[in-house]
Amino acid sequence: MKAKKKIIIVGATGTMGKYLAAAFEKEHDVIRVGTTGGDFQVDITSTGSIERLFQKTGSFDALICTAGPTYVGPWKNMTDKEFRKGLEGKLMGQINLVLIGQHYVNPKGSFTLITGALTYEPVINFANASAANGAVEGFVRAAAIELENDVRINAVSPTVIENSPQYFPFFQDIPVTMKQLEYGFRKSVFGANTGQVIKPYWESR
Repeated sequence: MKAKKKIIIVGATGTMGKYLAAAFEKEHDVIRVGTTGGDFQVDITSTGSIERLFQKTGSFDALICTAGPTYVGPWKNMTDKEFRKGLEGKLMGQINLVLIGQHYVNPKGSFTLITGALTYEPVINFANASAANGAVEGFVRAAAIELENDVRINAVSPTVIENSPQYFPFFQDIPVTMKQLEYGFRKSVFGANTGQVIKPYWESR
């Protein structure tokens, strides 16, 4: 029987995070982190807030992030302020979870970040998310060759998920099932790969 892992899920109060927390807590010790709910709270746009989070949680075996605010809206209305929402949220928020978290993660631990199919297949109103996703994936590949103590890092890149029907009108894809999503994260957390972008939606086609 595999030893229990201490898994931090940032974004655990959202659609993906709730599902993953419920799935992983059957076998492991899950710490739920949200903006206002969960076991602990964090503002991922603040390095001070992230540092305080890890001081409270202590060392961990795996960190999963399903959080990352971006700007959704027409290109013609985009300004520097709107565009920075994704840069400060989905991009730097996740990067700082790793930059700070590397000092708390246990040897042979892992980080799993969230990107999305918008990196490769942009759709109207989601340019900010496409840019942030692409930058996160570049960071994952670069961090993988420098993280020490056999710590791994990957990104999971789903398309629209079945439990978020409010986004169906924007995407012309078959939704990823929650089980497919779960196994994308399982592959990252419990597998051996590092520096990879795991695309559960590609596997469903």
